[in-house]
Amino acid sequence: MSKEQTLSHASGRVSFKELQQIIKMGLVQGNLIPAFAGAWLAVVMTNHSFLSSIPQILLMLIGSTLIMGGACALNNYYDQDIDSIMPSKQNRPTVNDRISDKNLLILSFGMMLVGEACLFLLNVPSGVLGLIGIVGYVSYYSIWSKRHTTWNTVVGSFPGAVPPLIGWVAIDGSISLVAIALFLVIFCWQPIHFYALAIKRSDEYSLANIPMLPSVKGFKRTRVSMFIWLVFLLPLPFLLSSLGTTFVVLATLLNLGWIYVGLTSFKKHTDQTKWATKMFIYSLNYLVVFFVLVVVVSLIKMI
Repeated sequence: MSKEQTLSHASGRVSFKELQQIIKMGLVQGNLIPAFAGAWLAVVMTNHSFLSSIPQILLMLIGSTLIMGGACALNNYYDQDIDSIMPSKQNRPTVNDRISDKNLLILSFGMMLVGEACLFLLNVPSGVLGLIGIVGYVSYYSIWSKRHTTWNTVVGSFPGAVPPLIGWVAIDGSISLVAIALFLVIFCWQPIHFYALAIKRSDEYSLANIPMLPSVKGFKRTRVSMFIWLVFLLPLPFLLSSLGTTFVVLATLLNLGWIYVGLTSFKKHTDQTKWATKMFIYSLNYLVVFFVLVVVVSLIKMI
């Protein structure tokens, strides 16, 4: 494709589906669940009125969506060189020239600025946590660790675990042990989730020269790391004991179920890709079930 054709192609209007790819809407939606759970628990545990807190919750969700989407768009801008090599990324609008670099940057920074304005309107701590998430994801993860160290997934887990903190602080104005517990759950969840995905795409990451753990250290070493993070998850429900024994028991069973699925990798002739797919699917269900459980149990306690 000639330069003139490329520019013409990039000047076309981006569809809503393509916009969702640019801002990684699936990732954003996944992070909104713990953000809402953090805000909900703050309402319940600090005796705020839910009805009067609805505007704060909505503004927090809008602000969080915008800063996460903007940061993801900036990540897509920076990763165009490696995305163009990886087969699974070929349909991204940033790779097939459906959006120009100029428009991509305008979209990214525009979303982040408006999102930060929303969070700062709530209170200063919310805005500061939003900035920490942006800088952590864009600078420490996307620009530095992703291309230079096998610890990239762990580094990326720090900004990725900020949403429940923002949710809590948006209501309460300060961080509590409960908010930290939610942060730790997301922090420990992410390496397992993304290592499972990285196992499935190990060849692609090797092709793009990205030092993901499975590509550099292999399946067995990655499996050990996943088990370590599963063990770290196990005691975390006890930090949320204020939600009651029923919650602690159910959340622990959820953790034990994940460990059981993980143990199936020790069977002879394990299909690594199938096992990684099971772990990945369980991780998606885990995120939803755990935080729905948080909301439902706290709602019952409130009633």
